[in-house]
Amino acid sequence: MNDLVTAPPMPARLSVNAPLAALPAPGCSLWQQLLDASPLLTAADAQALDALVTQRMLAPGDWVFSHRTPARALVLLLDGTVSLGHSDGAAMAPERLVRGPAWLDAASAWLAGAMHSLDARAIGSVRVADLPRTALQALLVQRPTLAPGFLAVLADQVQRLSLQTHELMHKDANSRLAAWLHRHLPSSPGAQAMLQLNERKRDIAAQLGMSPETLSRQMRQLSRRGLIEVRGYQVRVLDSAGLQRLAVA
Repeated sequence: MNDLVTAPPMPARLSVNAPLAALPAPGCSLWQQLLDASPLLTAADAQALDALVTQRMLAPGDWVFSHRTPARALVLLLDGTVSLGHSDGAAMAPERLVRGPAWLDAASAWLAGAMHSLDARAIGSVRVADLPRTALQALLVQRPTLAPGFLAVLADQVQRLSLQTHELMHKDANSRLAAWLHRHLPSSPGAQAMLQLNERKRDIAAQLGMSPETLSRQMRQLSRRGLIEVRGYQVRVLDSAGLQRLAVA
């Protein structure tokens, strides 16, 4: 029950820990990272995006946004960690953690009148940037070379959601865990790659649509099959090819 938190009764409380003028702008390199399908991003493009952004500093436990509030801006996590989940009106069980820099909600605001799809709460101090949809739409008309980057962000979210839906509908728990582990391996894994789990096991279980007990059981099964070795929050992959075969089964 420690995972349950009181749901936000209203839009997220703003806790300003520093003068907004003192907060650094995202800058060109960060926008390039977040909009990696926009290779023509220029310093002027980045400055135009920086000018639209409203930044917030939130204290631990503050709500970034609620699924009960209208989504009028794209929300970007610049620094820190945020828990995403969905409340039932009284409590929220976290589904996954997001570490900045990353988009927290780049989709909801594009649907006029839509609410945020999830609730988001700060884990520790965080810095958030809001990018108003109407102002961004006007900027994309002026600077159309920015559009591919924002389309790529949306396409990435759709692809990840489609993959998660497919895995939940067509893969058993063992295959889903194997696929999750394989996706989080280093891009060039060695013969025995080491994977450090940076999320609590119950948060990983929520992403995979299973209970923490089921996750532990599936970890033991993969260990008995000689695919992985688990020591606390470290997973050594003993057979990456075998893990991949199970992941696509």
